[in-house]
This record gives sequence, C-alpha cells and structure tokens, in this order.
Amino acid sequence: MKRTDYIDPIIGTVGDEQGESYHGGGKTHPGAAYPFGMVQLSPDTTTSGDNGTGYNYCQSTIEGFSFNHMSGIGWYGDLGNLQIMPIVGVTDLRSGSNAEVPFTKGTRGWKSEFSHEKENARAGYYSVLLDRYNILAEATVGCHTGMLRFTYPKCDTGGIIFNFSRRIAGHSDLQNITVSKRTIEGEIVCTKEGGGFGRGAGGIGYKLYFSLEVSKDFTYRFFENEELIPSQSNTVCGTDLHLLANFEASEGEKVLIRCGISYVDLDGARSNLKAECDSFDFERLYKKADSAWESALDVATVEGSNETDLKLYYTCLYHALLDPRTAVDCDGRYVNPKGEICKADYKHRTMFSGWDVYRSEFPLLTIIDPVSVNDEINSLLNIAIAKKSSLPRWELMTIDSHCMVGDPGLIVLCDAYLKGIDNFDIQRAYEICKDSALSRYDGEFKSFRPRCEQYTKDAYVPHSLSETLEYLLADYCLAQMAKRLGKQEDYEHFISRARTYKSNFNFKSGFMGARDENGEFVPVKNEYEGYGCVESNIFQQSWFVPYHVNGLVELFGRERAISLLERLFEKADFSRLWNEDYNHSNEPCHNITHYFNIIGLPKRTQYWTRRVQKEAYRTGAFGFCGNEDVGQLSAWYVLSALGFAQACMCDNKYFINTPLFKKAKVKLNKEYHSCSVSEELLLECDRDPEEFPYIKEIYLNGEKLNRYFVTYEEITSGGTLKFILERN
Repeated sequence: MKRTDYIDPIIGTVGDEQGESYHGGGKTHPGAAYPFGMVQLSPDTTTSGDNGTGYNYCQSTIEGFSFNHMSGIGWYGDLGNLQIMPIVGVTDLRSGSNAEVPFTKGTRGWKSEFSHEKENARAGYYSVLLDRYNILAEATVGCHTGMLRFTYPKCDTGGIIFNFSRRIAGHSDLQNITVSKRTIEGEIVCTKEGGGFGRGAGGIGYKLYFSLEVSKDFTYRFFENEELIPSQSNTVCGTDLHLLANFEASEGEKVLIRCGISYVDLDGARSNLKAECDSFDFERLYKKADSAWESALDVATVEGSNETDLKLYYTCLYHALLDPRTAVDCDGRYVNPKGEICKADYKHRTMFSGWDVYRSEFPLLTIIDPVSVNDEINSLLNIAIAKKSSLPRWELMTIDSHCMVGDPGLIVLCDAYLKGIDNFDIQRAYEICKDSALSRYDGEFKSFRPRCEQYTKDAYVPHSLSETLEYLLADYCLAQMAKRLGKQEDYEHFISRARTYKSNFNFKSGFMGARDENGEFVPVKNEYEGYGCVESNIFQQSWFVPYHVNGLVELFGRERAISLLERLFEKADFSRLWNEDYNHSNEPCHNITHYFNIIGLPKRTQYWTRRVQKEAYRTGAFGFCGNEDVGQLSAWYVLSALGFAQACMCDNKYFINTPLFKKAKVKLNKEYHSCSVSEELLLECDRDPEEFPYIKEIYLNGEKLNRYFVTYEEITSGGTLKFILERN
C-alpha cells in the first residue's frame, strides 16, 4: 500500500451538536486538501452551531461544497466561501441548513440527503452521492486550486447553484460577480461585522477572489434574498448574491468546474488557476495531489503490522501538515497586515492556533518541516511589526483574534531560535518579545500582557491561574533566548520571574491556585474547581510548570506528587470528550505523561503514553477525543508514535517513550539541521513494541544512553536510535 492509502479524512469529523459535552468532537473535515494548501475543498452539511468546518458527520444532508475551510477548530469557525451545489429540477433559493441567514420563502431548501456508505474520502480527494438529485459529486485540489466533477442523471433542467454570500458562522458582506460565457469570476468581501470566527468576536476580515470555469455551456440567473434578479446584466454586485446556472444533461454526463482562489486580487486567482489547473483533467489534478501527499508523508515514515495504528499515524501526520497554510499566490504575492500587496523572501502563512500548537505541533514541525516553522515565525513577526504589538496569539488572515491566553507566538519564536531556525530579524524579534513580556503599552507598542501592579511587580494575574502560569512559561522561554544572545541582565530578570511559579502554590489546599489583588488565594471547594482556569481545572493546571517539574514535585512532596500523578491518569477515561482528571481532549494536560521520565520513573511514562495512544485515538468519525485543534492533537500522536516528545518548549530535551512501531525513519533538512551523522534519523526496536511495551536499554549511534531523553541536536544530527525492549 501507498502511505496515502492509510489516510482517512473521516477520522474526527464529528461536530458540536452530537458531542457528549459542550466541547463537541474532533471537528475536522473530510474534504480534499493539499499539504499546507490554500484550498481545502470540502462538503458542507451545515452553516449553524459550533461546527467550525461546516461539516458534522452526525448530520444527514449536504448544502454544498466550498473552497476554503479551517480544520479541527471551535469558536464557530470561519471561511467556507464560494459554496457550490449541483441540483436537478427546481429548488428553493436557500440551502435550508444555514441558520446564519433567514430562510423565509421556502420549506425544504436545495440541500440533499446523503449516506456515509456512498461517501469516499482520501488524501486530495472526496466524493459523495447526493441522493435527492442522484448526482455523484467529486472534488480534488491543487495548492491554490480546486476542481469539482458532477455526474448527472438524464435531465432537462440540470443546474448548479453558486452561493457567493456563504461564510461559516456568518455571511460575506459584499459580492461582486461577473459572468462571461463559461467563466465566472468575482470578489467576496468578509468583515468582522459579517460574523465568522467567534461570530465576529475574533475580528476577522478578508477578501477572497476567485476565477472559475464550467466545462459546459449554461444559461444563468442571479438571485438574492431568495428572489431572482430581473436584470440580465453579466456583472452584479450584492450583499446576498447567488447564481443559478442551468443546462440539459444526458445520462452519466460529467460537468466539471475548475477554480483558482486568491486573497490578493483577481489576477492572482487567474494566475493560480492557469499555473495549477489549466484543463478539466480531473484525474491528473488528483494524481498530483496524491503525489504531493505521498512526498509530504515521506518525512516521517513508519513500518508495522497493526493496520489501525498505521491508519491513525498517517492520518495524524496528514492533519499536522495542513497548517500553517500558505497565504501567498503562485507568483509569491500576498497581502500584508497593512493591506498592501507585496512579496517576501519567505512564504507567508496563516492560521496559527498558538495556545494549542506550541505544545506538540511546532516541536514536531521543527524536526520534520523546519521551513514551515521559519515561514511562520516571519509571518507572525511581520504582523507584530505592522501592528506594533505582541506576536499574534491566534492568527487568521494576518489578524490576531486574541483567542485563548498566554504568549504562544513568543514561545514558538524563542524555541525556533534556540534550535537554529533563525532566518528572521533576530534582534527585532527579541525586542518585540521583550516589550510584550514587560507589558509595554504606549504609542509605539501595544502588548497584550496584563497592565496591572500585580503582574508587573509580582508576576501574577489576579484571579487567573492559567494566565499566570502561561506567562511564566513564556518568561522562561524568553530568558533562554536572552541567555543565548548574551543579554545576561535580561536573562536574570525573566528567569527570576519564571521561578515565581512557587508563589502560586497554596500550601493550605496542596495545589496551585488563583490569587486576588492582595495576593490572597481565592477560596475553592476542591482541586476540581475551575476558578481561575481556562479550559481546565485546578488539578490539571497545577502541573503546568513544564520547565521546572522537579521543583514542582518538591512543592507537592515527592511521594504525594507521584501518588497524585498516578491518580490523575487512573481516574481518567481517555476516550471521553472531557475529563476532570487527565484530559487529553484539551491542551493543558498534554505531555504530562513525560513528567514521570523527569522524576525518574520512565516505565510509568511508557505505560501511560501507550494507554493514551491506544484509548484517546480511534478510527472513524468519533476518533478524536476532542477538538483536533489545527494539528495539535495529531502532532502529539505522531511524536509519541516515533518515541519521544518535547515536554517543555525552549528545553532541548525530547523525552523518550516506547515507540509505537518497530521501525521509523525521519528525514532531516540540511538547511536547518546539522545532519552531522546522517540526513536521516532511524528509530528501531529489537522486538515488536505491541508485545514488548517497555524499554530496557537505549542506544544512540551504537552508544548506550543512560538517560530517557535525546536532545534536539542529537535528533537532528541523524543516525540510529535503537530501543531494546522487554515485556515488563
């Protein structure tokens, strides 16, 4: 089998409405995508609820296929523009499943029933039979382009509906559309007033340009607000604009649409289409997408006999390579944060879910795709310089939505710099990070860090344990960058701030806790209270000092700390969407399995990591135990499957667990990695890790390791990491 044959985009496609809790499901989409591609062409089952991809496996109708999607996100999502739906006969002039726009003049809508038995999702390809119309719909993609192929039954009134106003969690505000023979082109304007991320609270706005061609002649009518527009002009501007194209179709006739998109201008969309998709050869475009994925997966390959593990591994690697996606056209142009069209000496990227992805996604990418990391650092830095602000916390379309907490852009930047991924303005980057950490807020700079006496003087955020600990980790990371740059005074300042984590330990309760403005701990009933915690509770958040785990253990007392760690895992159901103990469905708990390594109990790391791998990840639509979070949940699996994980950013140690596969190979990049031993890192087990899940000995390039970690420098030097395994 090819590696792409193991990818199953259906995994994790459950949305919000069928979740066991408010957290919903994986919220991935099953559509056709390209590695780090601008286009993700996927079916839409809904434009309602917290279904951020527009697709929920638990729903039974499809309203269309749109060209850009987010993957694995909550907060109602965004994008989902240029929705296209094939039909037969006369339909209502609304989809019937878009709760964001009133449906007043019809009853059923144009949506169609479908069944998962007639749905096929692969890397770079998607198809489904639309039962209502008996139309087979297929999709494939290039990086900036997509193609739809509709196979019709015999009909006098075949049709295609183009929904230009559609946007997930809202609607586009303005549409300018021109039709010329078989070509349809236009501009779709989305602003924060129209909704989108956080239903507008994320402040996201952008313009999408598209150029598409239909393979068949058609007649057409524009419609708006569920009414056909009398005018037959070929150029129309509106705020709820759609187009109905009609034609006759013979039995089995295939009608294709090829389309290029751009966030720069219409010329960009045209050029992208010409460069990547200059014909209606669907099979050729799909073959290119499949080949691109086969090449992308080649960076970290595994060998094993467990088909489920192989499917999960390559699907997770697939999800980890969707973002941060390219935001530049084929000619290198992009729109900078000031709205100017420009070029750069790096590939500008977008969709940085910082609070999630700094934990595993970027530690993985620094090994398997450091170019994408360097691009992302430059992209974030570009935005911060233009906005005179901190590095974005959660970026989309050059806009910081400020979703979640902490200073993750700083963390990712410092970690990349310390790993030699530093093809950016280092001094300017350091100044921005320092200004952010010092809560500078004036006409020249706007930090998003707190501006209160307690934070600037005593390094804690009143009533917020999560924010306090996140900022202290960022301070630790900045201290390491300062030290490398020879800024000793800055190093001492920020490392001393990071060490103040101990002040947040409430010896009366025996756990961390939020403090009020006077420094007093806010009373709580027990460690399962969520006061002061973001998407977590006190028990979970109390472990969030990854840079000084042994110091944290001293606060708990070693014996009690070990007992509590065991309890954290023993009481959890890893398959659930939410746990009050170890909660793999959300980020604050990620990498705690490796704390056992740090405190000298490596077999407990091996045991609990394997348990999480086997129980928190499954095949099928319900396969993810929580939001996939733009690659983070997947990256955790990929790293642990290879046999190690970075427990703390800006610490060069990757702590070891038992690999999931007997053999694995990671390809390195000579531009960013030393490759002093080899351009590949081989990971080999002497026995089947399924049957022998514990590590007896470890050898790196023939030398025995007397520790349960390898450094980033050792990983990227290449060679062979060999595991001698035992049954218990």
